[in-house]
Amino acid sequence: MLVPLIVACALFMENLDSTIIATALPAIARSMNEDPLHLSMAVTSYLLSLAIFIPLSGWMADRYGARRVFRNAILIFVLGSIGCAASQSIGQLISARMLQGLGGAMMVPVGRLVLLREVDKANLVGAMSYLTIPALMAPILGPPLGGLIVTFASWRLIFLINVPIGALGWWLVSRYIREVREEHQPPLDLAGWMILGAGLAGVIFGFENLGKHVLSPGVAPAILLGGIALLVLYAWHAKHEHSPILKLSLMRVATFRVSVTGGSLFRIGVGAFSVLLPMMLQLGFGLSALQSGSITFASAVGGLLMKTIAQRLTRRFGFRDLLIRNTLICGCALVLCGWLRPSLPYALMIGFLVLTGFFRSLQFTCVNAMAFADIDEDDMSQATSFSSTAQQLALSIGVGIGVQVLNISMALRRDTALDDLDFTIAFLVMGLISLSSLLSFRRLAPNAGSSVSGHRLALANESPPTAAH
Repeated sequence: MLVPLIVACALFMENLDSTIIATALPAIARSMNEDPLHLSMAVTSYLLSLAIFIPLSGWMADRYGARRVFRNAILIFVLGSIGCAASQSIGQLISARMLQGLGGAMMVPVGRLVLLREVDKANLVGAMSYLTIPALMAPILGPPLGGLIVTFASWRLIFLINVPIGALGWWLVSRYIREVREEHQPPLDLAGWMILGAGLAGVIFGFENLGKHVLSPGVAPAILLGGIALLVLYAWHAKHEHSPILKLSLMRVATFRVSVTGGSLFRIGVGAFSVLLPMMLQLGFGLSALQSGSITFASAVGGLLMKTIAQRLTRRFGFRDLLIRNTLICGCALVLCGWLRPSLPYALMIGFLVLTGFFRSLQFTCVNAMAFADIDEDDMSQATSFSSTAQQLALSIGVGIGVQVLNISMALRRDTALDDLDFTIAFLVMGLISLSSLLSFRRLAPNAGSSVSGHRLALANESPPTAAH
């Protein structure tokens, strides 16, 4: 399990950096004599860079080799981090964040591709369980860690902590991961990449700015609609392009299609959790960032516990039954989060979050592993790019919808401050969106993805029928 841990460490660095900066934005704004609202571009520019370059990652890995691209992605991310720490103006910070985004866009999907090529399908669930840890822990550790650093040290340190982590990751990749590349690589679909990148950037930028009042009224919705139109244009382009930058034909594979559609709906709902819960604890309950972090960290503990038994659960129940049951648990738990109140004992609250973290981590592990169960080796790089693009888009949409629901609820109450009711409604909406993924998961065959899950139904189907007497 050395390779999964190496990849997980790189992904943890990227995810932690993405969340930790939010806490430091006010301090960075004061240091640069800027309006904190303008500093939100430091977050948005990173997301835009991810949206533009993630679709390119699969082609790059096949053209130049997955290990080389992954290793250089870590280096680019670290250089971008150093640039962020050295920034003296908002323009310099945005430029450095876009360089970080280029590194992160290559690191996430190519890291997953490295894992898929190093681990056989029978052990994929166990390996994927390690990759859920960064996604769970980073949004939880980021805010309190950022608060500690900003309070007791310089905000520049939040970027410099990536240097030793990145240096270690670069050495481990060089030492333990073999190089794999495609011998015959088609030419780059430059037109498709430009259309798709612009469309994704428009959708993500539009959703990120809905309800934030940073842009002039109507600008964010117009950008969002423009992004959607470009994505529709790309779908037409992909049908007529021999080697598109992102193969939409992969959606014909049932397990991959359900992983993308059902997984995206689930992520839209859960994607807002990492934003809504800290906001509720700090703005609704009146807790400090450190107190909030000590409570939300419980979700990561649940995720860590999950990885020890994920493979046994998939073998026992199979992907279909496990995803259906787990979606019900996670969706209902998300709704219940909106009913948490300051009067509840902290021990009860922490215990609840440990359980929700466990089941949410299990869901991500199953969805991620099932996606590649029936994908041919030649299409692995395309599948990782497609999957990573869908995940990034779903998480951004989830955050945008969650914040927008809060704003609408607050406006309907004709108030300017968030109330417990606003968070109750927001968690209810996001929980219902997550529960809607059941429609996709129910379409799976009982033994779907059995080559990865090892479910016993697959063995029963492969056994010859007993002779009649």
